[in-house]
Amino acid sequence: MSLQLLLTIAGMVVVTYGIRLSFLVFGHKLSFPAWLSRALHYVPAAVLTALIVPMALAPQGAIDLSPGNAYLPGTLAAAAVAFFSRHTLAAIISGFVVYGLWRWLS
Repeated sequence: MSLQLLLTIAGMVVVTYGIRLSFLVFGHKLSFPAWLSRALHYVPAAVLTALIVPMALAPQGAIDLSPGNAYLPGTLAAAAVAFFSRHTLAAIISGFVVYGLWRWLS
């Protein structure tokens, strides 16, 4: 391994764990404004959406709205169950079931 690669990896470790450690060390002293605290509650849903939607719409790198794309109905079923039931495990299971049935039937 070259020195440059080792320094790059070490730098990434320091930055990654430095950011995480800062919240553990200084987290009890931090006080966010109320508007920021409310906004931070939406971050997990936004990140999850940013990860899932591209995979559901374009599993092969190009938008695929055809009936052969089993990711799309599975994702829509999971989203519907999550919206109406507010039960995470039920949403995950329903998404997997619809995805599996769609793949099996097509």
